Amino acid sequence: MEKLEYEWVKQARQILLNQCKELNEDDFTKEFEFGFQSIRDSLVHVAGCYHAWLGSFILSETSSPLFTKEVINNMQVDDIQRYFQQADRYVEKVFEQFTDKFDEVIEKEPSWKANSGFIKKTPRQLLIHSITHESHHKGQIVAMLRLLGHIPKSTDIVGLPAKELAK
Repeated sequence: MEKLEYEWVKQARQILLNQCKELNEDDFTKEFEFGFQSIRDSLVHVAGCYHAWLGSFILSETSSPLFTKEVINNMQVDDIQRYFQQADRYVEKVFEQFTDKFDEVIEKEPSWKANSGFIKKTPRQLLIHSITHESHHKGQIVAMLRLLGHIPKSTDIVGLPAKELAK
């Protein structure tokens, strides 16, 4: 994984976030019986994965990477955008600090899962996990948009115009 590929991940995410800014509050928070219940909760969950695995586990920059349900319930798209921006800074730091150690195992207990036991993972594994996790939930969010009667904009990197990918 290179920084350029992560830029594509961010571009696809931004398309989805921009569409979510157009939703009314009811659609943004409507609960479904799959995924993380609502579009809002799913987006926060996705960003939280980056915060937990990269910001906390790999970088040790936070011991409380996840929000409480009470905080999540008051979040708007702009708040989630900022949460993702911090996640992007964690990704940048992982690229910078672990360039030569991308496959070295880190062994420790996740700070947000007290008494869960030690986990052994590499920065590469956790970065790829965070990205594939985002793709998984992005598909669920697109399904939620469709169920709400919206036509989701394409977030498929293959379908994005070349000029968009060059940015």
